Amino acid sequence: MEPQPNPAGEIETPERTHAHSDAPQRPDFPDMGENGDHAAPQITPPPQLAPASPRKALLLVGAILLILILAAVGTVLSRMHDDRVLADETAQNAVPIVAVVHPIAEKPDEELVLPGTLQAYIESPIYARTNGYLLRWYRDIGSHVKKGELLADIDTPEVDQELRQAKAAREQVLAAMNLAKINADRYQALRKTDSVSQEEADTQTSGYQQAVANLAAADANVKRLEELEGFKHVYAPFDGIITRRTVDPGALINAGNGGGSGPQAMFSIAKADPLRVYVSVPQAYAPAIAPGVKATVTLQEFPGEKFRAAVARTAGAIDVTSRTLLTEVDVPNPDGKLLPGSFGEVHFTPAINADKVTIPVNAMLFRREGAQVAVVGSDGKVELRHISIGRDYGTTLEIVGGVSVDDLIIVNPSDSIENGQQVKVAPQNEGGQHS
Repeated sequence: MEPQPNPAGEIETPERTHAHSDAPQRPDFPDMGENGDHAAPQITPPPQLAPASPRKALLLVGAILLILILAAVGTVLSRMHDDRVLADETAQNAVPIVAVVHPIAEKPDEELVLPGTLQAYIESPIYARTNGYLLRWYRDIGSHVKKGELLADIDTPEVDQELRQAKAAREQVLAAMNLAKINADRYQALRKTDSVSQEEADTQTSGYQQAVANLAAADANVKRLEELEGFKHVYAPFDGIITRRTVDPGALINAGNGGGSGPQAMFSIAKADPLRVYVSVPQAYAPAIAPGVKATVTLQEFPGEKFRAAVARTAGAIDVTSRTLLTEVDVPNPDGKLLPGSFGEVHFTPAINADKVTIPVNAMLFRREGAQVAVVGSDGKVELRHISIGRDYGTTLEIVGGVSVDDLIIVNPSDSIENGQQVKVAPQNEGGQHS
């Protein structure tokens, strides 16, 4: 087929026709069909992919599941870490922060001073041993009495009546015994002539022996009532001073020792020469304390005056609670200048110079077990220690046993603090000293 000229007079060759077909076409002039209609757009189908093998599908699913599992594990671990951090922060915030001080060492001295209370050498309440009414008393408080001196009389009408009745019953028993003796003697004489049987003679003899026993019982009853009758007179059991009187004439007197809500004591008597003083000697000084060691006692009401004393006896064992040795010191008191119940200080001059320290008074705990302090250990845990107090300086206390200068003592400890409790020492207070 020959090439045809175009409207412009140009002859279209196949190459030129191809060039025109490759040129982009304007959207305003879409291709037209043979009848002038628009031509349908052609859709290019997606490329055909080969189907995946089952092995690859399983690997793909496993990879996805592994990713999901790792994500879940990471989330759980993150939450556990956050919970642990929160718990640690809560625990740290729950640990109380405490202020501490080191005890301050005192210069050793040649004297050991311990507090003590003066007690009567012998002190006894006097109770009634019979029932009745107080007739009169002869000694009042403050009276010095001797052993066996009459203190009071008790009217005992019931006991008097019982005694009279017992004596009358004894006379009856005595008469019956005499009659039984006459019958027994008569039957023994008749037995010699076979006028009575042996059985009858034995019966009479047995009756006489029984009457003798009844008389002994009656005598014992009379003796008992006579003893009770004697208790109507109250006597001093030892030399001393009347420190208490609790009855007046006409008061009802009941026999007993006053246990519970029972009868009360009529008098209290104390022997005030010598006086006893019980002191607790710290363990460090215990080796130097023995019977016979000299000491002196001072009282605030007698400034500058010292009273001679000596160690009478010791407990011979250290108390495991207070770590002290219970010691009795006897103080002569011939003129009665010292009064039982007074507070004093016992001064020793032992050959041992024990370490003494002072602590603030607000570091001490008052517990049922005694005086204690709270010490912080190297692990941050509290240890409650018993202490032995020497002298009281007002704001500070002298401690003669229980702590050392290397200990960390809590100041103003809580009443609820316990052994083994974890605490945190205030940073600005670590290694601090008190002034």
